[in-house]
Amino acid sequence: MAHPKKIQIKESIKELKAIQRKQGELLSKRLAVLIEIKKHEKTGISKRALSDLTGVNHNSILKFQNMYLTSGINSMLKHGRIGFKKPILSAKEHKLVENKLKDPKNGLQGYVELHQWLEKEYGVIIKYNTLLKYSRKHFGSKIKVARKSHVNKDVAEVDAFKKSLVKSVKTPSLKRTKNSKK
Repeated sequence: MAHPKKIQIKESIKELKAIQRKQGELLSKRLAVLIEIKKHEKTGISKRALSDLTGVNHNSILKFQNMYLTSGINSMLKHGRIGFKKPILSAKEHKLVENKLKDPKNGLQGYVELHQWLEKEYGVIIKYNTLLKYSRKHFGSKIKVARKSHVNKDVAEVDAFKKSLVKSVKTPSLKRTKNSKK
């Protein structure tokens, strides 16, 4: 069996812990590995044992060790992540889609029509599946949901219809029939 890789850490455990407190979760794990290596500096410790102590994958531990050996502590404190992805839709486009989906009289039959509407009206080119998942995540929309009312329904005609109903239809009678339970 191979001997564990011995690394000489220049910083003290106290210095490493002070640096670790200032770092985020991603970088503090790297420093936890260095602290454990420093504790076992004389005897050496295998990457598997370090993995068990720190909860970091053994392949990452090897990567951290090589990073420290080549560039020192400064390279360990840079995570290399650039930033976040830009949003799929701008704030203005997001609001337009939200209003379109929440409007009960919008007349959309599904996501295909939403996709076509967004492309035709605002020139936004987006993949169908991307728009589908975006709509579900941000607006809680679902495909093929029954409408509360018809798109072209006239509210005034509905009120007139309700007023013209026969009184017996509006209020059910309280008479019992033969089949009803007593």
